[in-house]
Amino acid sequence: MKSFRREAKSLSRSGRHSRRRGKESRIATLKERAEALPKPEWIKIGVPGFDELLEKGIPKGTNILIAGGPGTGKTIFCLQTLYNAAREGHDCLYVTFEEAPWRLRRHMEEFGWDVKKVERRGTLWELVVGKAGKSGSLIIRKLDPLQIARSVEGLLAKAAGRLSIEIKGIPELVPAALTPYMIVLDSLSALESAFTGKPGGYRIYIDQLFRLFQEVGATTFVITETEEAPERYSRTGVEEFLADGVFVLYNTKIRGLRVQAIEILKLRGAKHERKIVPIQITSKGMTVFPSETIYGAEELR
Repeated sequence: MKSFRREAKSLSRSGRHSRRRGKESRIATLKERAEALPKPEWIKIGVPGFDELLEKGIPKGTNILIAGGPGTGKTIFCLQTLYNAAREGHDCLYVTFEEAPWRLRRHMEEFGWDVKKVERRGTLWELVVGKAGKSGSLIIRKLDPLQIARSVEGLLAKAAGRLSIEIKGIPELVPAALTPYMIVLDSLSALESAFTGKPGGYRIYIDQLFRLFQEVGATTFVITETEEAPERYSRTGVEEFLADGVFVLYNTKIRGLRVQAIEILKLRGAKHERKIVPIQITSKGMTVFPSETIYGAEELR
């Protein structure tokens, strides 16, 4: 009987050791898999003061919705971001549906930003910026949103009710020879207006568009117009769901004073400040004041 008990205890200890070894093996395997995953790359915006709102930066390849009412500085924020990246030697793409390329070029001149050379090829403008040996290109491309809408409607008709379409049949946003580091799309509001009466086509195209951004791998900033004090940050709500991040810009009155501000509403995979901070647009561009707070900021929400 004693021998049986000793054997039972021995088997029990052996079972515990075996389970412990199995658990340790699984933990080691999970650690190996985690170490094998590519480490996230972080990028900086370069707009003075903005990067201080982020612990490490923006994850590379992120799709960000830039939301705000008229006159909030959405275009300036995006244009300044791409200009800063081009100065560091990166090629960037600004796709516009409304603003003429020469107007965007004029904005840069007004802020005193250094453009070394301008080349025009039809609706495509290439602006070379940066120091010698470290110059990049800011390419501005003007597209017709009505042409895109008509192409999407034609493809949907051929697809006979299928929920996906082949985006290659639509006027291309990204030139074939370009691998952009950053992309700006200005704006979803203009694109959505071109799909008047065809909301289903717009939603399908937006889904395909975000898939394209993921394939390209560029960090993307997508501009959308909202109300002055928005409760929703895109026209349909689909854009907010698809985007990795939402930055909101404000230009509104608080207790009789006109206030310009910015907020990182959400940003997947990154730690950031959760507050609305003031901004100022000067003769040199936009500046963010991350250590300041706005008295009465709750009225913006």
